Amino acid sequence: MKRSSGVRRCATSVVGALSLALVTGCAGQDAAKPAVQARSAAELKKMIIAEGEVPGYKVGPVPATRAKPITTDSAPCRPLARVLSGLPPAEAAAKTDRLAMENPKRVPPAKPASPDDLDGKKFEESMHKALDRDVTTVTLASYDGDGAEKALASVSAAVKACASGFSGKQAGTKTRFTKVAEEKPTGAGGGAVAFAATADTDDGDAGSVHAQVVRAGNTLSGYVTMNLGAMMDKKAYAVSPEVVKAQQTKLK
Repeated sequence: MKRSSGVRRCATSVVGALSLALVTGCAGQDAAKPAVQARSAAELKKMIIAEGEVPGYKVGPVPATRAKPITTDSAPCRPLARVLSGLPPAEAAAKTDRLAMENPKRVPPAKPASPDDLDGKKFEESMHKALDRDVTTVTLASYDGDGAEKALASVSAAVKACASGFSGKQAGTKTRFTKVAEEKPTGAGGGAVAFAATADTDDGDAGSVHAQVVRAGNTLSGYVTMNLGAMMDKKAYAVSPEVVKAQQTKLK
């Protein structure tokens, strides 16, 4: 019996040691598992849309005049202010951007009429038609680890937290967004959040800007679309689906 008892104690010790070794070994493997690395800016530049890749749109650099960020003192709403500025919702390891401008919807006449040849109403209609096209800023941003997932989650949380709007500044000018509403995203991938931000314009009318953020692995693609003609005529519009489709396809 004593011998049997000794064997059992020995076996228990071996099993315990083996279990500890397995646990330690697994922990060591987890610790050694490499974290997801962010893509470099050079890699992102190869992955972002280029001229000729979006039918009906001209694609080029983002002008410096559009690169002035919106800032806000509201921490919960900061991801929205960044997205609306054409920036990643949270600081990224690398980023790049492009501007996609929709081609004019109508071909102008051979001899355009001058403002003097038009009465006030006709001139205003002509101007609205000329401005009735989507202008979309596209931003690609890459993150280490689960940074992209967390950044997208911050946008989703901000849309809910800032539904009643928020105040900000852009190039020293105060901006007031009176409402933020969640919209149905047009992109797929590892998750997407879309929203419309309504702001008061200089003439007292309300105008909405539409934005969307889509995750593909550890890369976020952000889209901000403005259509001044549609805003002036109070027509509905959304983030340019052609631009989203072209960019998300290129990320696959």
